Amino acid sequence: MRSCLLSILRSMGQGDEIIIADANFPSASLAQRLICLIGLTATAVADALLAVMPLDDFAPEAAWRMEVVGDPEAEQPIFDAFRRMIADREGTRFHLAALERFAFYERVRSAFAAVATAGRRQTRSQAATDEALSSKVLVSE
Repeated sequence: MRSCLLSILRSMGQGDEIIIADANFPSASLAQRLICLIGLTATAVADALLAVMPLDDFAPEAAWRMEVVGDPEAEQPIFDAFRRMIADREGTRFHLAALERFAFYERVRSAFAAVATAGRRQTRSQAATDEALSSKVLVSE
């Protein structure tokens, strides 16, 4: 984990939030503090963060995803990877909650920091192909 990200984590207090975004998300225009980790996927960053900083168990919901515009029940393939990671690191008491696009943007604006990754959104078939190529590479968005 890079020192700039560790410094941000150390500066965060109770209730502060950090966003992990893929390359498609407008992080630079929304974030108060931005860390760019271009060589990593969103899932790799999330796994590293959860290894050193647990989710807030005082909050009823501690992990969110942005809803698919026009189809709030639909999900990107990466969300299954995030759910598995949260369950592996935190147990089953947490779930991945959904926020409407503009509500998510507002949440990002008020978050302590955002981490922009190099991952790009994939279709389910692309994600399945990537997972088949290497069991050590997590699904990237």
